[in-house]
Amino acid sequence: MKKKIVILGGGESGVGTAILAKKEGYKIWLSDKGKIKEKYKNVLEHLEIDWEEEKHTESQIFDADVVMKSPGIPDTVPMIKALRAKGIPVISEIEFAAQYTSAVIVGITGSNGKTTTTKLTHHILKDGGLQVGMAGNVGDSFAKQVAETNAGYYVLELSSFQLDGIEKFRPHIAVLTNITPDHLDRYEYKFENYIEAKFRITKNQTKDDYFIYDADDEVITNWLKTNKIEAQLLPFSLERKLENGAYLENDTIIIKTENTELTMATSDLTLQGKHNTKNAMAAATVAKLLKIRKNTIRESMESFQGVEHRLEKVLKINNVQYINDSKATNVNATYYALESMEGQTVWILGGVDKGNVYDELLPLVNEKVKAIICLGVDNTKIMNSFGNCVETLIETQSMSEAVKMAYRLSEKGDTVLLSPACASFDLFENYEDRGRQFKEAVRNL
Repeated sequence: MKKKIVILGGGESGVGTAILAKKEGYKIWLSDKGKIKEKYKNVLEHLEIDWEEEKHTESQIFDADVVMKSPGIPDTVPMIKALRAKGIPVISEIEFAAQYTSAVIVGITGSNGKTTTTKLTHHILKDGGLQVGMAGNVGDSFAKQVAETNAGYYVLELSSFQLDGIEKFRPHIAVLTNITPDHLDRYEYKFENYIEAKFRITKNQTKDDYFIYDADDEVITNWLKTNKIEAQLLPFSLERKLENGAYLENDTIIIKTENTELTMATSDLTLQGKHNTKNAMAAATVAKLLKIRKNTIRESMESFQGVEHRLEKVLKINNVQYINDSKATNVNATYYALESMEGQTVWILGGVDKGNVYDELLPLVNEKVKAIICLGVDNTKIMNSFGNCVETLIETQSMSEAVKMAYRLSEKGDTVLLSPACASFDLFENYEDRGRQFKEAVRNL
């Protein structure tokens, strides 16, 4: 008897899972409550996979041996609860795909910095000559890559939602960049639930595996005091010298693992800012564990081009620098952005609030921000938080309007920063769409 897999969601992870499940001989039913994009329908048709859109046929779904749900579907949805009550396993694409590869897996999670760290790690490993795939929240789906390529290594960017759906998934190297309140709407507004989700990345690791983490992050270090991890711990820190792991001394990164040392000047990194020094430490530690040559690691760090929509310099107009940081979808990411600003800043922010608390931004706003432009359907919370900090606070409803306003308010030597601190779904498709609209509006000035 063929096992039956039901796939909920017909996006990148759903269709990737379908491709792999087909290869592994499953009977497949794919169901999406919304509309499925044409490019994905074409793949499903080509592979002769049964699918439906804009509905969920329960008789088909409850007949499953296993269910893969896309990360966008919360665990609290009645159907997911009903499936679990019936004892039908509900897993993530990451869990499903990992069973079908013997590749070495590097899993990277954290509230911020995970995309940069993932791309940087992939960049170094590729430069080091490894057959390496990059998946998770970036690139083609992990399942699709497992089905179609035979990479010996995978670097996976993992969100808490993807980690919620794992049972046996075990990365050889796990990286936790930091933990700050985010997505609390999905975790009953309990920070501890979100923390537990992030630490799932290490739950199946053994003493032969590695756990790389930010030793300056109190949330992480406090959790480690009361919970035992099997993996070998490799911390990184900007604040103190470490016996094992990565630290900073006189603007030089020093990485110590397995009795060997790698050093690198921070001035050689293409990515500037404290948070990027940490991302570089994490990525270089991974590369060192995987025996990439020291020179290759240094050269890769110098040639890395950064991530679109993350502190991306767009244009200078009348000596005003426009910066696209649309990927900053939470307060902590925006904190890093404001911290790295020099000179006066016109700040564009707003969108869908995920339970944000703006207090930690107040000192930076007082110091660096001359005007705030709100870009969201409901800006009340932002107005209340920053109304007393800046002289100019304006509401806008479209990107072109926000950018034109910023152009008027900025003077020579200023920076215009899009760093929303919020999700984008009220006015845009996603943060990429928001970032592209910003860049287009700037180019049209």
